[in-house]
Amino acid sequence: MSAHAHDHDHDHNEDGSGMPSFDNRDLIVREDILARAKELAQLITTSEEVEMYQRSEKLIQTHDRVQGLIATIKKKQKELVAFQNTFKNPAMVEKIEGEIDTIQDELDNIPIVQQFQQSQVDVNYLLQSIVSVIRDSVAEKLDVEAASPAEDPEECD
Repeated sequence: MSAHAHDHDHDHNEDGSGMPSFDNRDLIVREDILARAKELAQLITTSEEVEMYQRSEKLIQTHDRVQGLIATIKKKQKELVAFQNTFKNPAMVEKIEGEIDTIQDELDNIPIVQQFQQSQVDVNYLLQSIVSVIRDSVAEKLDVEAASPAEDPEECD
């Protein structure tokens, strides 16, 4: 294979397939793509879903009952680890797991917690939808380019 000169800055380490291979450190995202991604991220933060998530999160952080239940769950989880690992007491592990489940159920039934959990689901769905649209659009463009007819020397008359 002969080396060739061209106007970009990566090494062609061909793997025998004729395709250049790149080290991950060479794959730097173009500045214009990064800039547009940041614009999109900023736009997403102004969405109704993200705003609802932020409002719900603030309400939860200042809700005494919710914070008390969360603190109790964390304390019980530490006890659980101690009884699992240090004291090797399966009966206490089972008892504490039951207590944690009961507290978690109480927490999950508080309307503001339900609203917060729903807002998390909504934001995740929004982000997954955006990623899917980008992925599908790129895949469609690649498929269209791959399917476009190249000049076929056999068809020349």
